[in-house]
This record gives sequence, C-alpha cells and structure tokens, in this order.
Amino acid sequence: MGRDRSVLDVAFDEFVLGSQRRLVHLADLLTGDRALSEDLVQEAFVRAFAAWPRIHSGNPEAYTRRCLVNLAHDWRRKRSSREYPTADTGDIAGGWDPEQSIARLAVLQQLSVLTLRERQVIVLRYYAGLTEAQISQEIGVAAGTVKSTAARALARLRTGAALDREVP
Repeated sequence: MGRDRSVLDVAFDEFVLGSQRRLVHLADLLTGDRALSEDLVQEAFVRAFAAWPRIHSGNPEAYTRRCLVNLAHDWRRKRSSREYPTADTGDIAGGWDPEQSIARLAVLQQLSVLTLRERQVIVLRYYAGLTEAQISQEIGVAAGTVKSTAARALARLRTGAALDREVP
C-alpha cells in the first residue's frame, strides 16, 4: 500500500508540473485575474489529488480542467453579488514584460464583453483546443449549444472592437 501511494504521489507531482502552466493560463483567460487564477488552479489540483487514485489512469487533465471551469463559474457567481473591482492594480512583480502585458490586457478586454458561457466556450475551444463534444462534456451542455454559443461569441467579438492586429 505504501509503495503504491508513493508511485501515485510521483505520478501526481509529474502531472502538476506538466499541466500547471496551461491550467493557470486557462484560468487567467476565464477570470481575468492572475492571482485568482493561481488560487483556482491550486484548488482544482486539491480536488484532482483527492480523486487521483480514480482518475490517474484516464485523463486527469480533463478532470482538473472541469474542476477549474466549475470553480471559475462559482467564483464569478459569488463575485457578482459581493465584490466590485477597483482601478487600483497594486504592486507589479519583477520580470514584467510590457509587450506581453499589453497583449494579455487586449485579450482579456475582448473576452470581458462575453457572457460567462461564451467565455468558457471560446477559451476551451481556442486556447485549450477542445472539440465541441469535449467542451459539452466539460461544461455540461449539449454539443449544439456549444456550437451556437461559439458562433454567437465570435460574432460579438467581430462586431466589437477587434483585437489590435499589431499587439504581439
């Protein structure tokens, strides 16, 4: 039993190291808040670890991504009733790349015009590279709903202020 647990721990550590960066970026696109994204990913990893003996031989990243999408959804629902953003951005950590920050802000600004469901579909489709069927499983809607939501979201993005093509 102890040896099996150790092997599972090593496998989980490798999973975290291999997927953390992708999942944080995914959460950042969903929430628009880097610090919150890191917290949500850590919580998703906690949930994945609890289920690890059951999920490790399947697709643990899909399981963790689903947890992450649900956590982001819950956060947005809770935030809308009690938290309000301010213009204060706080301190900036070292290693700041202004071009990357400008590009990130441009993407987040465009994503902010979408509804939560539209944002989830666009991020999972075009960032995570999931198929419509995979997205429908992850967010719990029919594949047709995913397709129509993506079309509606893309139309909103096209008619709104388009992403600046010169942003790196």
